[in-house]
Amino acid sequence: KSRLVVYYPGSSIGNFRPKEAKRILKSIAKLTGEKGGLLIGIDLKKDKETLETAYNDKKGITALFNLNILKRLNNELHADFDLSNWLHHAFYNSNIGRIEMHLVSLKKQHVHIGSNEFYFKEGETILTEYSYKYTLHEFKELVCEYFTVNNTWIDKEGKFSINFLSTHK
Repeated sequence: KSRLVVYYPGSSIGNFRPKEAKRILKSIAKLTGEKGGLLIGIDLKKDKETLETAYNDKKGITALFNLNILKRLNNELHADFDLSNWLHHAFYNSNIGRIEMHLVSLKKQHVHIGSNEFYFKEGETILTEYSYKYTLHEFKELVCEYFTVNNTWIDKEGKFSINFLSTHK
């Protein structure tokens, strides 16, 4: 008899709040059925400096990714964001265990999205993304309602894990 296994690459489950992540996991468990499985990557918790350095990288790759949100708003929703008036900033919220990515207004400004107008103060931010990090124990707790963790593979630096989970019977 065949077994359905879903592959969830990267660590994008971390882009959802835990409650939302559980809804996704529930849907995957329902899809795979009682003998199903899930192969999923998670970004493990690291120290604040390591995480903030990664999300505020010197080459500015993450900043370009984040600013692309405004560019897409301009192109797709006829907005008029001036990208030079915004700065990418990411920080690790250790109380919650997540990276929070923001775009910071560099000056007092107003922008239009379609017929709507929005005002921003200097220093005001737009929250663009969360990226939750987990310990292996926290991840087990996150998935335990729908899955059992059967195998975990961790990179040699202890930064990332791939986990094979089986659906509860």
